Amino acid sequence: MSIDDAVPIAETSRLGGAQSVGLVETKCFTFAEPPGEMELDCGQKLGPLTLAYETYGQLSPARDNAVLIVHALSGDAHAAGWNSPEDRKPGWWDLVIGPGKPFDTTKYFVISSNIIGGCKGSTGPSSTNPATGRPYGLAFPMVTVPDMVRAQKALLDHMGIKRLLSASGGSMGGFQVLEWAVRYPECVASAIPIASCARLSAQGIALNEVARQAIMADPNWRGGDYYGHDPPAAGLAIARMIGHITYLSDKQMHARFGRRLQGRQELGFDFKTEFQVESYLRYQGDSFVRRFDANSYLYITKTMDYFDLNARYGSLLAAFEGVRAEFLVISISSDWLYPTYQSKEIVKALKANGVTTTFVEIQSDYGHDAFLLPSDQLAGAITGFLANVQRRVREVRAAS
Repeated sequence: MSIDDAVPIAETSRLGGAQSVGLVETKCFTFAEPPGEMELDCGQKLGPLTLAYETYGQLSPARDNAVLIVHALSGDAHAAGWNSPEDRKPGWWDLVIGPGKPFDTTKYFVISSNIIGGCKGSTGPSSTNPATGRPYGLAFPMVTVPDMVRAQKALLDHMGIKRLLSASGGSMGGFQVLEWAVRYPECVASAIPIASCARLSAQGIALNEVARQAIMADPNWRGGDYYGHDPPAAGLAIARMIGHITYLSDKQMHARFGRRLQGRQELGFDFKTEFQVESYLRYQGDSFVRRFDANSYLYITKTMDYFDLNARYGSLLAAFEGVRAEFLVISISSDWLYPTYQSKEIVKALKANGVTTTFVEIQSDYGHDAFLLPSDQLAGAITGFLANVQRRVREVRAAS
């Protein structure tokens, strides 16, 4: 997942603007203290566990307006607003979270949580292992999407929220949304998976493996024990470059870069950066290294590889048998990483189970990253869907 530096920030979304949530604080929730560690799917236990999270808006007295936002591979808890007045950019999904936006914080209480296994405040490989007093490194246990969702459920229990009005996220965030609807059917009124799938394809697994090999081939990786030393920056940068290519479409790359040269008028017949697209990818790789942990990248991509609702339940139809949530499934026309046919597989299985489901394919040339960019079609779909769900939820409560 990525947000391009060139994406403009509307004046209404700037700090203190009419559609900004303004300054926000990233908070932490710690649970699963020994001897009550959290049991993981891999068979190991983990604790204490910390989740970083942010909230926007106000929880209603009936506690019926909570919306959980879950992020993709490289995201974090900071989804909207500004952590300080000096921030260059707001949270990663600020375009859709705030007053008057699709996730309208005058109506909804929005919660954004960083996943376990990450490196942005939640417990992950770079966290201190209480058994050794040193970073976990590869001693950190493998985590799954169900593990991530169980940790999020503990956070909501701590907040006294028994039922979500909605859960929404794109890419790997969509995995978590599906898991919420399947694992906790009574706790989710609606679900909005975007540019996602019910199981990662062989192509997706292959791309993740190439990225992991780039990291592990870096001499500075040291078998995952590089903390206190130079990190495997070159390997992580290459992994990010590989990933970033998958987030874009061929049409977008042609329109934006074509074969234009960078800082020169003619070919140099060498291996220095010559094309604009090369410069762009190197910038993306270098900037990513400064904000992300290589081991977290390894763990999270493996988590994505493991996610497979079909295999776990025997079929996608069986996986959705107990689902109670209404669904808005959104795909992107030019997304070749999570193509539309994968979203349609989810829609088909949901409808076969009688689940109220709306499907929208966003028409965009921007590829997988389009859900992070301005889109009237995306904004309209989410706004209308959430408003209808909230109305029905409150009508049912009033009648009971």
